[in-house]
Parts: sequence; C-alpha cells; structure tokens
Amino acid sequence: MDRTRIAVFFGGASSEHEVSCVSAATVLAGLAEAGYEAMPVGITKEGTWLYYPGPAEKLQNGSWPRDAGCRRCILSPDRQDHGLLLQSGAGYELIKVDAAFPVLHGKNGEDGTIQGLFELAGIPYVGCGVLASAVCMDKAVANALIDAAGVPRCEWDWAWKSECADFDALEARLAQKLHYPIFVKPANAGSSVGISRAENRSELEAALETALREDDKVVFERFVQGQEVECAALGNTGSRRGVTATRPGEILAGDVFYTYDDKYKNGVSRTLIPAALSEEKLDEVRAWAEKAYQVLGCEGLARCDFFVEAGTGKVLLNEINTLPGFTAISMYPKLMEAAGIPLPQLCRQLVDLALTKAEARHG
Repeated sequence: MDRTRIAVFFGGASSEHEVSCVSAATVLAGLAEAGYEAMPVGITKEGTWLYYPGPAEKLQNGSWPRDAGCRRCILSPDRQDHGLLLQSGAGYELIKVDAAFPVLHGKNGEDGTIQGLFELAGIPYVGCGVLASAVCMDKAVANALIDAAGVPRCEWDWAWKSECADFDALEARLAQKLHYPIFVKPANAGSSVGISRAENRSELEAALETALREDDKVVFERFVQGQEVECAALGNTGSRRGVTATRPGEILAGDVFYTYDDKYKNGVSRTLIPAALSEEKLDEVRAWAEKAYQVLGCEGLARCDFFVEAGTGKVLLNEINTLPGFTAISMYPKLMEAAGIPLPQLCRQLVDLALTKAEARHG
C-alpha cells in the first residue's frame, strides 16, 4: 500500500526564511517518523522553487539550494494534476501529492498567498485557510475583529504610511491614547520582525521608520507589564471535533521584550511549562485562546499569545500566529509534547485535520 505523500514547503521570500528552513527539518523528521512520505520543496529568497532531497543538516546551515540533487519544480494549479511538476531532461515529471504542509513563516507563506494556490490546485493543506491566514497576518484587522468579539486585549491604534507623514499629529494622538512606552509594529510581519519599544517621542519616530521598512501599515500598542504566555491550539473551527488549546507556557525573555533574535538566534530566552500561574488563571488563558482561535476562523493549528498583566491579573491577547515555529526551541511543539502529543503524533493529527477539512468542503 502506498504511503500518504506530503509536500513540505519551506524557505520563502520572507524575512523569516532561515527559521522556516530550521522548522522544516523538524517537520520532515516528524512526518517520516509518523510514516508519511515527505517531498521537501524549498523556496529560495529570490522565489525559485526547488525539490530538495538532501540531508537535514543543509536546511540548518542554509546550503540546501546548492545541493546537487535539487530540481526546479512548480505546484500545478490544475486540479487534474493534483501535484508537483519536477523539471527533468524531457521537460516536467508530474508527482502526485496527497496533501501540503506549508512551513513558511511570515509574508508569502503565512498570509494566505500560498494557501490560495493550494485551493486552486485542490490540494488539502495543513493550517488555516486563505481568510484566517490573511486576517491573522494583519494585526490591525485581527485586533479589530478581536475587539468586536469581546476578547480582552490592550489598548491599540494603527496608521497607514501616508498618515505617518504628519508625525506631530500622530505622536500627539498616540501619547494621549496609549501613553509611553509604546510598542510599534508593522501590521504585516511575523516573529517580532520590525518591532520596537518607544520610550519617548524620538524613539517613537525611529521605531516608526523601522516598522515602515516592513509594511505600509503600522500598529501601536500600549506597554503591558506582566507575564508573556502562549497556548498551542489544535483543531478546525466549526468541526464536530472542535478546537482544543494546551495550558499556557511562559516566555522568560532575555530582552525587554521577546525579540526575533531572542526567539530564534541567541538562545537567551527560556520557557516554563506550564506558566507560573494559578490553576484558575491557566484555565482562563486556555479558554480565551480557544475563543480567539474560533473568532478568527483558524484551522489546523495556531499559537495564541497572551499577556497576564501584573497587578490586575487581566488576561490580554497579544496575537495569533497561524504558522508557529517548529524549531528545537519553539513553544508550539514543546507545549504539545507537554500535553501528551509528541511530534510524530502531532504531525499525524495535523495531516488528518487537513484531509478532513478538504473532504468536508469538497467531498
């Protein structure tokens, strides 16, 4: 009997290219241990698609595009093909796939773009659909929906690049509404890329320039003093099986906030599972994670990030990450393992959710 074949997409034209490759090595190992046949498809920073059959070590050190076994490939949007076209001497060879597993963090992978291609191709895929991916990627849109649903979060504001040209008016508005310190974030970027903390007017101006290098829309949030905690959520919104979230783990950041380098490069941050909270508060965070996940229409998986404010004890949503990291230090697989779902079992559940979602929609 043929094994289920999963195309794993990684890399991408994104500021998170490197961590995506490291995450992919973990996912590929998990799929193999779970009994699937994996087809690794790497996307270079320039946007070239390559079938990569080489060792995981080259994903870790970034040398995979130069591997002699790489072959140009494309995902056919033709539903009759239902697979990948691999370049060969005679043209292209069609390789059928049963499902896709995007391990593409940030833009061009987590924002609904490649999910739309999977939909056109009629290929089941792991994770959120086009709309939920796009909504969760855009912090301003996600925040507006979260507010409308009554999920608690901190005070915030946003502006287009054109509005930022009148810095005096913008600064006056933000200082009155949010007060310093203010966090400044590109609306569409992942893993703390382009995020700064501004303590005063001059730092706000510099932070704005940093954020605008990543996106034309900027989100501003008041500073929350407290614990940073995260839940791993699993399931398809609207399905009979429902959605479940783990008890939260806690991020013990090595910087003033949990930066991209802290998450993936310098290894300074530490994690605590479960978080140092009362049983009642752990359950409250988990309940809000499940609520937020469903409000935004998430499917498959997501990491739900919260603050527990010091003094007040308020649980405040930070953001939903629809394609969380799968590196050795990433919280999502750690939280799932602590909940009794090791990596191979997690991969099986994610593929099963993808196939179930596709069957429910298309029959």
